[in-house]
Amino acid sequence: MASKITVKAPSSTANLGPGFDVFGLAVDAFYDEVTLTKTKSGIVIVTDDAIPTNPENNTAGLVIKNMKKEFKIKSGIEIKIKKGVPAGFGMGSSAASAAASAVALDKLFGLKLDGNSLVEYAGYGEKASAGAVHYDNVAASVLGGFVIVKTNPLQVTRIDPPTNLRMCVAVPKLDVPKKKTKVSRGVIPKKIKLTDSILNLSNATTIVAGFMKKDPELIGSSIKDVIVEPARQHMIPGFVKVKRNALKAGALGVTISGAGPSVIAFSKSSADLKKISSAMSKGFASTNTKCQTVICKPSKGAADKRK
Repeated sequence: MASKITVKAPSSTANLGPGFDVFGLAVDAFYDEVTLTKTKSGIVIVTDDAIPTNPENNTAGLVIKNMKKEFKIKSGIEIKIKKGVPAGFGMGSSAASAAASAVALDKLFGLKLDGNSLVEYAGYGEKASAGAVHYDNVAASVLGGFVIVKTNPLQVTRIDPPTNLRMCVAVPKLDVPKKKTKVSRGVIPKKIKLTDSILNLSNATTIVAGFMKKDPELIGSSIKDVIVEPARQHMIPGFVKVKRNALKAGALGVTISGAGPSVIAFSKSSADLKKISSAMSKGFASTNTKCQTVICKPSKGAADKRK
């Protein structure tokens, strides 16, 4: 059996508007790479990035620690992390490292875990960044494509996205607070109107239908959230203008990517994606905020880099 393995895992967008904590989509905008090497003892984290190297506070470290304990793995492990997904911007950065780690350990020790189990173990890592376990991003990063997460017990359903679905992601250059996910969860209303719940539910179910029917227009036109987005939009300077601009430029739907502050517009390959990206940049520029825009498409899940 190999003594070393490298796994690459994609960025992801969670919620897709009304699917809060339930929907995730793997996107090829950014990737994290995790290399695991068998050693004599312990867990050592090596990285060039400013991320914690204590396994207790590191996404990848927590996943490896828990899996080592669960499967009684005696070997030590060196974890080398190469971050490509920007941390704290709603693109599933911690999830990508967690997904890559779970898949890498599974392959390195021949555990032959199924997709659902890999998602469950990758979920441990979210405690390091979000303070709680959320499976939407890790499920997308592990399995790729569009995922629907059902909890208690965990059951993940994966659907192949339309091949012509495209996204434009605008990542603003902002200082994000530490534990940003925790902060952004704090502004979500504790009580919601029944009419708002019905509207979000109807949009969420139509998004699923859109993925089943491979229809980007049905997906995009249903990305409307009347509960979480209105509560969080004040945390993103220029959000209203970014959204309005993207829709005017031809986007089918626009929402906050995960907990933000990135904003994601949904479209299809025949659309003028550069025009949509430029419109989003101008929206952020209206509040003197610079941003990076990436045109992307759905991605496959975490995989051994040699394949």
